[in-house]
Amino acid sequence: MLILRNNSVNPYFNLAAEQYLLDSDYNNILILWRNSPAVIIGQNQNAYAEVNDAYIREHNIALVRRLTGGGAVFHDLGNINYTFITPQTEGGALDFRRFCMPVIEALRNLGADAGMSGRNDIVIGGRKISGTAQCVRNEKTMHHGTLLFSADLSYMSGSLNVNAEKLNSKGIKSVSSRVGNIADLTEIKMNVTDFMDYLEGFFGGEQMTLTAGMTGEIQRLADSVYSTWEWNYGKSKAFEISRKRYFAFGLVEINLTLGGGIIRDIQITGDFFGRYAVAGLENTLRGTRCEYQNIVNILRGCDINSFIMGASEEDIAELMTG
Repeated sequence: MLILRNNSVNPYFNLAAEQYLLDSDYNNILILWRNSPAVIIGQNQNAYAEVNDAYIREHNIALVRRLTGGGAVFHDLGNINYTFITPQTEGGALDFRRFCMPVIEALRNLGADAGMSGRNDIVIGGRKISGTAQCVRNEKTMHHGTLLFSADLSYMSGSLNVNAEKLNSKGIKSVSSRVGNIADLTEIKMNVTDFMDYLEGFFGGEQMTLTAGMTGEIQRLADSVYSTWEWNYGKSKAFEISRKRYFAFGLVEINLTLGGGIIRDIQITGDFFGRYAVAGLENTLRGTRCEYQNIVNILRGCDINSFIMGASEEDIAELMTG
């Protein structure tokens, strides 16, 4: 495995670097990186619904949309991010345990009582210290996650509009009561850069660096996509009808413009996962009748789990038709 210690802290560049390497010929890489303060939203999320826009503007916190599904996360220099890019698993299925367990072992090796919780979280003592996400692209799997080490959790609470249904489903009152920092939850005597050095040594592998040419290509991608309003906010449109529900597989929000009972426009957002971009599902539903059985029939023909992992046709049809 190649290990890249990406020393950039620019969130636009760093998200672009992930895509650049995912689209490259490299297929077995671990990237360790940090961001200056930023909110990173999932591919399928509505930026206006997920983020306190006034707060992040006031505090100079960037917003960047990533390639993977899942929910919004806060990054700062007290948080370490890790990204695995490997050949895809058999059948292209998403497999969180495959990538989370090595990280858990790295934490346990330092005496931390770490384990998995739910579909994609890593916890210590019941507090979430890592959220993870995945996508399949170019016959490769990209799995990335956060590791809250000494992050400023007050900025996290101010930046994110956490869905009340999601918190209630987990039996907690606020995002600050759910998450914690590794430095506070363990006896690990390191600072954040020491911990990053430890992870680099724990995983081993051949060191990789970005050449000037690679850096230039990544910066062009950052400038043309990841730093643009069109990418980060432009996908979040206003619609006439909005319905949302928190399922076991994640939050799903469906926004519809209807005309004569026909779906004129549709946007599906949320923190769910899927193998394929949800835009394909939206295209399938656009121009069809917004009627329960009709939607069920359409969804049965398009493998709903490829777009919203864990969902049934009935779940989505019922949500759409109220």
